[in-house]
Amino acid sequence: MLLTVLVLLGVFFTLIILGVPIAVCIALSSLITLMLSMPFEFATTTLAQRLAGGLDSFTLLSIPFFIMSGYLMGRGGIAERLIEAAKALIGTIPGGLALVNTLSCMLFGSISGSAVAATSAIGSFMIPKMEREGYDRDFSTAVTVTGSILGLLIPPSNVLIVYAVAAGGVSIAALFMAGYVPGIIAGVALMMVAAAYSKKHNFPVSKRIPLAVAIYKVLDAGPSIFLVVIVVVGIVAGLFTATEASAVAVVYGLALTLYYGEITVRDLPNIMLKSIETTAIVLLLIGVSSGMAWVLAYENIPQSISDFMLGISDNPIVILLMINIILLLIGIFLDITPAILIFTPIFLPVATDLGMSPIHFGIMLVLNLSIGLCTPPVGSVLFVGCAVAGTTIQRLIRPLKILYLALIGVLLLVTFLPYLSEGVPNALGLII
Repeated sequence: MLLTVLVLLGVFFTLIILGVPIAVCIALSSLITLMLSMPFEFATTTLAQRLAGGLDSFTLLSIPFFIMSGYLMGRGGIAERLIEAAKALIGTIPGGLALVNTLSCMLFGSISGSAVAATSAIGSFMIPKMEREGYDRDFSTAVTVTGSILGLLIPPSNVLIVYAVAAGGVSIAALFMAGYVPGIIAGVALMMVAAAYSKKHNFPVSKRIPLAVAIYKVLDAGPSIFLVVIVVVGIVAGLFTATEASAVAVVYGLALTLYYGEITVRDLPNIMLKSIETTAIVLLLIGVSSGMAWVLAYENIPQSISDFMLGISDNPIVILLMINIILLLIGIFLDITPAILIFTPIFLPVATDLGMSPIHFGIMLVLNLSIGLCTPPVGSVLFVGCAVAGTTIQRLIRPLKILYLALIGVLLLVTFLPYLSEGVPNALGLII
């Protein structure tokens, strides 16, 4: 077993260091590991079957639809309306623009289902605006990238759907409702830190706007936010499945953006092409990650890791801290989708042995790995934020530190207070 782990990890990280695409790293490391126990032709056939089998899920049909709805929202003028609504609500608080940035990223991230899209759409507008108002550019960028990842916890969320597939038999409706409280708490924590930082550095406070104008701006953003209501209420009420909800999101998003006039019918082919490209990348990652997960199970690695960790200590606090530290390190090097698919089968059995529900573990896992998206050296959201702001990772480290501490503090709360994740779905009868 030790040789298998060493070969798998050795090949995987060697390929990553060489700059090989992550999907190829996963596939080749899985294939070479499998060849230790079977001939080449059997290994390739088996891995190909597992790759195809990993995509044979009705639930995964929702991902291309949610991706397309995200692109429609990203091009349809939604970001500006969300920013104006957030500014009307909290813009006059000390550090108001930083709070508006965080709230806008959360809202757009949840609607689009993409942290990268939120960073690009909100950051391209808010970072220059904050700089013109007297805010530090690096601080503004740090606020954007950390706020954007919270949309992955607030439905509709593609990564929660991926976790439901990886965990097997977990209710998507329960996962969606479980993400609200942790996502909101994390957002409030980031806002508190941003407000304190803004006050310390004497960043300006926005002027008050008339109440009538504020109400108009909130109502103007209402139809965009209503997308989340349609999807979540429809799933929870049993009106449609997550896959059907994703199709509803596309129809609603298309109608809304055409109504706003931000896109035309001529723009649709390009939007569809971008959606197909992103879907192909995501599904390839899901397929090869499913293959690696099968290889791990075939070699009995998850059970061995579970026995090893439980052999170190039977204290749930110690084990959960170990899992979180490992996942934080994994998130630094591995994108969230393959990380969920690979490490859910490894750590979920350990968590359930400790009495943690799959719903609770899923929210902890997603929050943990989301932090890696804005962590150097390979955080995709961090790179997009730097590109949008025209800054460097080195310059962002200082303002990011305190925001990281806030996120890790919330992660510990989510880990050790199960009702933060389970309270809402329990109240709605979604957890049996």
